[in-house]
Amino acid sequence: MKALLLAGGLGTRLRPLTERLPKPMAPVVNRPWLEHLILHLKSQGISEFVIAVKHNADIIRKHFEDGCKFGVRIEYSQEPELLGTAGAIKHAEQLLTDRFIVVNADIINHVELLPLLEFHQTNGALVTIGLTEVEDPSHYGVVQQTMSGRIIRFVEKPPRHAAPSNRINAGIYVMEKEALKWIPAGREVSIERETFPTLIRKGFPVYGWLVRGYWLDMGTLDRYLALHRDVLDGKCALQPSYPAQKEGIWTGEDIDISDDVTLVPPVVIGNGVKVGRGCVVGPYTVLGDKVTVEPGSSCSHSVVLPGARLEGNRTISNAIVGPDFSVEVQSPVYEAKKKVVHR
Repeated sequence: MKALLLAGGLGTRLRPLTERLPKPMAPVVNRPWLEHLILHLKSQGISEFVIAVKHNADIIRKHFEDGCKFGVRIEYSQEPELLGTAGAIKHAEQLLTDRFIVVNADIINHVELLPLLEFHQTNGALVTIGLTEVEDPSHYGVVQQTMSGRIIRFVEKPPRHAAPSNRINAGIYVMEKEALKWIPAGREVSIERETFPTLIRKGFPVYGWLVRGYWLDMGTLDRYLALHRDVLDGKCALQPSYPAQKEGIWTGEDIDISDDVTLVPPVVIGNGVKVGRGCVVGPYTVLGDKVTVEPGSSCSHSVVLPGARLEGNRTISNAIVGPDFSVEVQSPVYEAKKKVVHR
């Protein structure tokens, strides 16, 4: 079975982080989320991938190439224009197996696939949608099901009071290739608004299964920070790429940290990071590779992306500092809103 990873979207709600970066490549504890995802799926037995790309596709291609260095095989489906979820699946049709799994690669999920696959096969489903439960379903595609799990109605972003359930589309689908016959080629097609309702209306077996594990729509800057808090708290099973030096402190290689620096766990420090005298780093802080924190500065509850510089005697909290950006001595953080984004 192949996995089709949908990675072509613009990620507009996560700007400015995604202006020059595909949303699935946003770093999560200093490793691109898409890399976390592929390694997680590989651990569950999937070794062949198709990545649907469009926005800044070269960044994804350059990082993963043919997948060999990650122990998997990767092919690419280049969208000529943004085709929507279903349109992207249709465009990749020639690369897919008779049964395949689709994952929206810009949604954080660390879930178990085997129960989903077994449910799909047992019920003879054409499509099985992975579902998750949320408190407020009004921003998502909501399903109504029978007792057997068959989906009888699919409502996209209903008002909260009118939602038929609190179960939403988690962005994970098991599909038989036959379903692609009902997706028109060559145009943008929404799987939630067009494809699923069509299949349900025509009586095809479309089922939903409540997946277990961590799930988060990393769609906003607030949620991006929340994701890092969850990872550092152990609520999500993602792991930093570096060894833990002590409880709650992970550090990379070639770091230069002054003896009087205070590290307040949990904190992640990337490769080549320099932290000057008298600094306080943490809690809930991730410093990307080659970040510089100059003397007298402090950083807490923040993500500082690779190459950024926090100049002397600056304080940041609850912020995302963009890659290669400098928080200068003469510029308070709030004056750098385009690159330093507050919660």
